[in-house]
Amino acid sequence: MSLAFHWFLPTYGDSRFIVGGGHGLPAGVAGGARPATLAYLGQIARTAEQLGFAGALTPTGAWCEDAWLSTAMLTEVTERLKFLVAFRPGLLSPTLAAQMAATFQRHSEGRLLLNVVVGGETHEQRAYGDWLDKDARYARADEFLHVTRSLWRGGSVDFTGEHHRIEGATLPRVPDPVPPIYFGGSSQAAGPVAARHADVYLTWGEPPAQVAGKLDWIRELAAEQGRELRYGIRLHVIARDTADEAWAQARKLLDGISDGDIATVQAGLARSESEGQRRMLALHGGRRDSLQIAPNLWAGVGLVRGGAGTALVGSHTEIADRIAEYADLGISEFILSGHPHVEEAYWFGEGVLPILRDRGLWTHPAGDPAQELPKIPFAAPSR
Repeated sequence: MSLAFHWFLPTYGDSRFIVGGGHGLPAGVAGGARPATLAYLGQIARTAEQLGFAGALTPTGAWCEDAWLSTAMLTEVTERLKFLVAFRPGLLSPTLAAQMAATFQRHSEGRLLLNVVVGGETHEQRAYGDWLDKDARYARADEFLHVTRSLWRGGSVDFTGEHHRIEGATLPRVPDPVPPIYFGGSSQAAGPVAARHADVYLTWGEPPAQVAGKLDWIRELAAEQGRELRYGIRLHVIARDTADEAWAQARKLLDGISDGDIATVQAGLARSESEGQRRMLALHGGRRDSLQIAPNLWAGVGLVRGGAGTALVGSHTEIADRIAEYADLGISEFILSGHPHVEEAYWFGEGVLPILRDRGLWTHPAGDPAQELPKIPFAAPSR
């Protein structure tokens, strides 16, 4: 089976340095030297499409542009790239979401993927008028996805639950294809919802042993529902011709960031209700001196950025090795990003993807050999 690789659309701005945002950081702190204009996001999307990425994740939150609207516009400047739209089910009705997805699929010719995010921060949810606590948000997402999936099967839907009451809901057209549901979450409340509704369970980039444990947990829950899921991982990446160059770039990303800045960000993230965020913080403990937490896995991003806080760092061959290691655990989809997002897409796309192609782990989604990347003899790994 060919692995699938997705890139990332920084709808809060981009930079040659780490840009913060989300998961505990206040609205307004995100930004960068490259504003998130439609022209720049289109440049990233076209780059990802040309290099062989299957899709692009677009985040959701008070700190970025709206994912639905941004990606709908970007379908006009791309041809094949799919858009993994993150959205929060508590902020719109399940009937409306099902209708929006069907419309997106029809006009994009089937290029919608959906990343359901319940929201990890109560203060941010309240800014949108949502006053449920985290466990209740997962319970509501369970009902939401039940209704949405029922509508996508066609016919009339009636539903009465604790959080949703739907009567006589129908869609003028069901989506074709039905968009797959990507769902993450590390808390006990998240697992059963993922097992019942997710097509792809997502985890942030933890060391392989921790990822293996999480996947075993979800597999067991899914088996109880008579289901089998696919699995994906969210990581940043710094790939270079040699390991020394890659690690030098990783260190450069933290240059100029003071210990005080790190302490301020860490204090804010420590207040997060997200179990996934807690696990990210535990990887580095807020310290600069112990950031390589597994071979080629660097936790430096998480010192100054919420959410996914780890990066694969190394030579192209080393990065390919680590991807193969995660694939052996059952990970088949990789959602990657790098700073800045145009340049890092090229480093990975021209450096790592050819190695994975030659190992039989990846093929270009276009299916046209003329569009696949050439075999380039990169330098051997160094330390």
